[in-house]
Amino acid sequence: MVKLSVIVPFYNVQQYAPDTVKSLRANTREDFEFILVDDCSTDATPEVLARAERELPGAVVVRHQQNGGLATARNTGIDRARGEYLTFLDGDDWLAPGYFPQLLAAIEELGCDFVRTDHVQCTGRARSVHRVPHGRRGTVMDPREAILPADRSTSVDYAYAWAGVYHRRLVDRGLLHFTHGLRTAEDRPWIWKLHREAESFAAVGLLGVHYRRGVASSLTQIGDVRQLDFIRAFDQVIEETAQDGEADKLLPKAVRTYCAIMAHHLGQIERFEPAVARKLRSLSAAALKRMPQDVLAEVMDSMDAQRAARLRRVRRRSVGARTVAA
Repeated sequence: MVKLSVIVPFYNVQQYAPDTVKSLRANTREDFEFILVDDCSTDATPEVLARAERELPGAVVVRHQQNGGLATARNTGIDRARGEYLTFLDGDDWLAPGYFPQLLAAIEELGCDFVRTDHVQCTGRARSVHRVPHGRRGTVMDPREAILPADRSTSVDYAYAWAGVYHRRLVDRGLLHFTHGLRTAEDRPWIWKLHREAESFAAVGLLGVHYRRGVASSLTQIGDVRQLDFIRAFDQVIEETAQDGEADKLLPKAVRTYCAIMAHHLGQIERFEPAVARKLRSLSAAALKRMPQDVLAEVMDSMDAQRAARLRRVRRRSVGARTVAA
């Protein structure tokens, strides 16, 4: 029986894929499988993966005929996975040797639905440790208890799918798949659903994933229309949280996070092409109108002045445009 399925999407990462595969080779075990999803790469990535399929024990390569984005590629891997546990890695990141056996041992010892881990962020030659914003380590808890408080960074803000490991029962309950087609912020609705609906989780102080920042081909570095999928992602967070039995407690956190991300993008609007920048403003205005207005008012009153001002300018411009049109 396969104990651990590792799902790794790749898209046009020929420069980094060999290091990723090399780090997987240092994490093999007879009962591990590696599902390498080629999301219709147009560079030399397929050749790297073909070699990996021959040389990496447990490797299976799945190829998309058209590019679907990270969420869809991960879903492909989940559907092919046979393991009792599942985890993720991105095709431009890498692992410390022996990390996956330690990760598996951690969740088996704790016996919970999912475990979250720290990671190393790598920007050029700089290295920094980023920790799960959850103080209690190695203690099994109700994931809902790690959503709040609204005004502090919590586990739902640490949305990296690869920073953890997940029991197959989450797949069976429909909690591990991602929203099909999301090009960015795909981890946000996913992490919120896990914390609202899973029964148990723990955070552990285990370092092993090296997350590469500043990659030129990464969507976080590209100011095109795909970046605007964060609005669709957070709309889903708001909609699903509003249906929760504790919506009154949880919505302020969801709205606050949405507003913070929106203000961040508006603050960097010059990096978008003019047409995309206009779309960002109009979509943001519409999103603010859709939010629960009483919660939004409280959130904006409690935000720092600069970010709140950006959001209020977008709202005023929207109101002004409707008045002129009328």
